[in-house]
Amino acid sequence: MNGPTTTGTDPADLGVVDAAALLSGRNLSARELTDACLARIRERDGAHSFDGDAGSVNAWVRVYEEDARTAAARADERLAAGGAPAVCGIPIGLKDLYAVAGKPLTASSRLLDEIPDRDCEAWARLAADGMVLLGHLHTHEFAAGGTTDQVGNPHDLSRSAGGSSGGSAAALASVTTPAATGTDTAGSLRIPSAMCGTATVKPTRGLVSIRGIVPLAPTFDHAGPMARTVGDCEPLLASMAGVTPPAERRALRRIAVSPRISDLDPDVADGFERALAALPLAAAPPPEVDLDIGAAAGELICTEMLAWHRRFDDRRELYRPSIRGFLEFGESAALTGERYAALQQQRVEDAARWRDWFAEHRIDAIVEPTVPIVARPRGTGYDVAFTDHAEISLTQYWNWVGFPVVALPSGTGRRSGLPTSVSLIGPPGADWDLLAAGAALQEALG
Repeated sequence: MNGPTTTGTDPADLGVVDAAALLSGRNLSARELTDACLARIRERDGAHSFDGDAGSVNAWVRVYEEDARTAAARADERLAAGGAPAVCGIPIGLKDLYAVAGKPLTASSRLLDEIPDRDCEAWARLAADGMVLLGHLHTHEFAAGGTTDQVGNPHDLSRSAGGSSGGSAAALASVTTPAATGTDTAGSLRIPSAMCGTATVKPTRGLVSIRGIVPLAPTFDHAGPMARTVGDCEPLLASMAGVTPPAERRALRRIAVSPRISDLDPDVADGFERALAALPLAAAPPPEVDLDIGAAAGELICTEMLAWHRRFDDRRELYRPSIRGFLEFGESAALTGERYAALQQQRVEDAARWRDWFAEHRIDAIVEPTVPIVARPRGTGYDVAFTDHAEISLTQYWNWVGFPVVALPSGTGRRSGLPTSVSLIGPPGADWDLLAAGAALQEALG
């Protein structure tokens, strides 16, 4: 046999890159890998329910077992023929915002129940490359929150998995899939990755199409991959974006510490210090931009959210309370067209000033904690709107300017026993350099 083998390893434990090597070497079949993941879902996830329960991870909304086996068989045929894409035969779960033709789309809500007639563009690319869809994963309802309380954190079921892509992170952390997708409007790829000890990249805005994905706020939304390691995120991002990553990467030799760090949980602070010790740090004064954009971001996001959700005005009682609260805030904000345009222009100018700052000070990346807290107790995230301020306090700014961010585990807190995380942020287009640096940092941190 050529290449690595699965001797002594349950295929469900494999990550994307390792599984791909075995698949391409024909030392593992896509059917074997898919069957192992389906068995692991049955073993670990619990009931796939709307509300979840205290004893279940409940990451999966729906599992498509027979369809997955059929897709795996097709992938095996492509692999046997040679020349298959890097992700061919790899199982994946999609956040329950990603449209799949002929499959239900619910956004983890009692309100939405649609069966799209076409795939969203991101899934269409993944499917064309031969990935195997296991099922849809829970989101905080309509992606409007940082907790996903119907999902249990695999590290401690009494804790939040983070949100809004909480089902995706929990599925990865419970090792039921090697790959997942998410979306990020104010931190929704990075927050659950941080709280579940997994990895992700929020790409440069526009690198991955959001067409066909249920939106939260379209000018803030990013779609991206999630996995257990940064290295596993790279082939997923390449497939989702429909691009070939550059062979050469620019080393990140000057990394600045974020000017926005304060009030860190002690375990988060410990993880951050470990990361700083492994990075080439450089000093630079922060750019002259307003870093406190919370109110403005909230006005824009809720206004854009309101525009899409107007179709459900006659059924608002079906939303969870916090979702109604966001919509009501959007109505009360009553942004004029002039105010909306002014805020969007502020975003453009802030992004330009940051790009200038990176170039002027020769800074390759910024490092900061992904979130300042460890996972909170789950159960109250749907009660009232705007209760996830701590979760989004660092992440939301990078949606404001649309810059790429790689988030990775920085260790397990010695006090809480819960994961912590750090992020590397770069200027637009630095996605692949950040991925290479993030993979190296994750390896260094162990």
